[in-house]
Amino acid sequence: MSNNSNPNYFRLGVFVLAAIGVLIAVVLIFGSGKFFKKSFYLETYIKQSVTGLDSGAAVRFRGVKIGQVTTIGLSGDTYEKNLPFDQRRQYVVVRMKIFGEELTEEQLAHFVREHLRARVKSMGITGVNYIEFDFVSSAADYPPLPYDWVPEYPVLPSMPNQTDEIISGIEKFIASANEMNIERTQKRLDEVLGSLNTMMAGDGKGNEGIIRSVKELNTLLTRMAQVTDKNELNILMRELMGAVVSLRQTVTSAQGDTTATLENIKQASENLNELSRIASQSPASLIWGEPPPKIVLPMNGTQSPSGVQK
Repeated sequence: MSNNSNPNYFRLGVFVLAAIGVLIAVVLIFGSGKFFKKSFYLETYIKQSVTGLDSGAAVRFRGVKIGQVTTIGLSGDTYEKNLPFDQRRQYVVVRMKIFGEELTEEQLAHFVREHLRARVKSMGITGVNYIEFDFVSSAADYPPLPYDWVPEYPVLPSMPNQTDEIISGIEKFIASANEMNIERTQKRLDEVLGSLNTMMAGDGKGNEGIIRSVKELNTLLTRMAQVTDKNELNILMRELMGAVVSLRQTVTSAQGDTTATLENIKQASENLNELSRIASQSPASLIWGEPPPKIVLPMNGTQSPSGVQK
């Protein structure tokens, strides 16, 4: 190589070094926030499929990006290497880098008690998934997944993906429908409909059915409406007043006859008392004396002034 080419190599080297320096400066200037921002790590365990979730996916809290996914693996390779394959839980271990001040164990435990959960969500129709943090009211229905190892980072419990929940519900419904005896159910339904028809229309053997009873009730209501008609009610009231007047006259007549009868009985009782007094004072006069005057009972409530006839 000639000495004339040495300056060219020197210039090329200086240019490359200058370009690298400029690149480093640009990265430091525009990316200094990310390099010097505080961060910490969390991990969560998922039992369902995480298809569409890759390293570098966003971690959001109520839609706001707060971190990113760093690694995705299986618990069998991360924590359960020493266990037989059939005893491994095989959870999906998702580790995340969260930007901001690190949470203490007490703070994280408080958020977990308040139902803070991690869940895989889809980014619309693109199929790209991300991790969503949120406080979920139904988290009590999904207890945290159990594990036997000591986690490398603090663990935030997860919840099933909403799509997986819907699919799981559909699968359970289909399984329940397959277990149902459709033929027996149809037979019972036919029996119920037959009994309902009999109850409505009757069976012709003493059971007239609800329809016949309703017709009779309508007839009765029509008659009651006729009775309560104004003209019919006036006639009924006039007849009732006539019956009351007749009853009053009968009671008045019976009262007068009763008074006269009681007066006659009183007069006869006085005469008997007089006869008894004479007999006790002079018994011989009843035999040798003149006969006593006849007692004439008044007729039709009339009598002589003395009450006797000589």
